[in-house]
Amino acid sequence: MGTTYSLKVEGLGKHYASTLLFKNISFSLSCGDVLAITGWNGSGKSTLLRIIAGLTSASTGQISLTKDNTAIPKTDRRRYIGLAAPAISLYDELTGLENLAFFCKVRGLLRDRSGHLEMLAEAGLTGQADKPCREYSSGMKQRLKLAQALVHAPPLLLLDEPGANLDSKGFKIVERIVHKQRGSGMTIIASNDGREVAYADRTINLSRD
Repeated sequence: MGTTYSLKVEGLGKHYASTLLFKNISFSLSCGDVLAITGWNGSGKSTLLRIIAGLTSASTGQISLTKDNTAIPKTDRRRYIGLAAPAISLYDELTGLENLAFFCKVRGLLRDRSGHLEMLAEAGLTGQADKPCREYSSGMKQRLKLAQALVHAPPLLLLDEPGANLDSKGFKIVERIVHKQRGSGMTIIASNDGREVAYADRTINLSRD
């Protein structure tokens, strides 16, 4: 029997001074689940993903990520989470391959060139490995961001507008990534694009009347 993971979010809220982004967000996920977070621009979709990723603190509520029914300490959660978001920085002076190698090194992963090339191929960047990122199109950079989120095979995958700047072939890659993730983990997609929302089993809308 394989390892099982689950995520539980209870009463999550975020505000800056007197500005309320969202409140009382609660949901739970288990392996195979895909959740979509929607809402108008500024409603807090990206912030919610950053809180779950441990990059931003919540104002209220709590998050529990478990492995085989045992809570993963907050300090260790990032090892189990992959995030692809517009705010993720790439290094323009490095090649796509070097960027991916850097992200692996940061996570303490040992992977040879063939392993990196395999990850780039999954993101549709075959033949672009040795090209500097400054020469990448916006769509190619988005594909590389997707690849870096997957280098450690995270059980919890967070995708913030994953189809941004992607063409129809790029959307097919996102679809394959989400489908593959269903077999081993959980996915949360922050988006207002109907094609991406359609990948999900459930939707939470952060917009308020």
